[in-house]
Amino acid sequence: MTMDAFPIWALLGATIVLVLVAVEAGCLLGRQAQRRAQKDKVPPVSSIVASTLGLLAFMLVYTFGIVASRYDARKALVRDEANVIRTTWLRADFLPEPDRTEAVTLIRKYLDHRLNIVGAANPEAALNEVLTEATRIQHRLWNIGIANQKNILPPAIGLYFGSVNQMMDLHALRVVIGLELRIPPGIWIALYALLVLGMMSVGYQSVVAESIGRSGALLMLALSFSVMMALIIALDRPQAGLMPVSMQPLQDARAWMEMELPANRLVTKP
Repeated sequence: MTMDAFPIWALLGATIVLVLVAVEAGCLLGRQAQRRAQKDKVPPVSSIVASTLGLLAFMLVYTFGIVASRYDARKALVRDEANVIRTTWLRADFLPEPDRTEAVTLIRKYLDHRLNIVGAANPEAALNEVLTEATRIQHRLWNIGIANQKNILPPAIGLYFGSVNQMMDLHALRVVIGLELRIPPGIWIALYALLVLGMMSVGYQSVVAESIGRSGALLMLALSFSVMMALIIALDRPQAGLMPVSMQPLQDARAWMEMELPANRLVTKP
């Protein structure tokens, strides 16, 4: 079972509880150390705590960098895909009728399916439909080009095939980066292990140094690290919808198609 089986709010709550339990365990160890030491001075552990929290901060920054770069990549892919869809729409003019009409209708339907997934009542079912329909439309557009390659000048049909091929490539990249590339389980294990050890060391030091004890500062610390973990999880789950990538480039391309239709593209609505 992977972490995807649990909603983000549940993982946030579990992380907060885990951090608080780790802090309490550290406090318990600190009290036991004080009792054993009796009148002897307990060795300072501030350097150990600083090193542990520094390593935890490094892992958080490293993991956040991974998910943030993928988030930026998903935004760039949406923009690139919108441009390629526009180009393919224009290059469909190289095709003779009735294939031109079929091609531009399929391209518009291809774009509509991508936009319909936003705000869908059942995102998972909508996503499966988009993936299935995208593959079908891509194959049909390619077959239309093959059927007309002898009827169109080589430069023109080459441009058409090039844009259709780019559509396929960008679709594959969006599937890989948006759905398949995830934080490896090993990193999650290391991150949570460091989180537990770091919070235990904080609890231990708070008792040994007789500083913050069980004050609200520990609760704020627990919430801070837990929220950061939840943010990383949200960025690692693009399909969850908590950190959505803007579909504005695709919406602009759809509006642009509607502006083009009245002039010279008398295509029936799909």
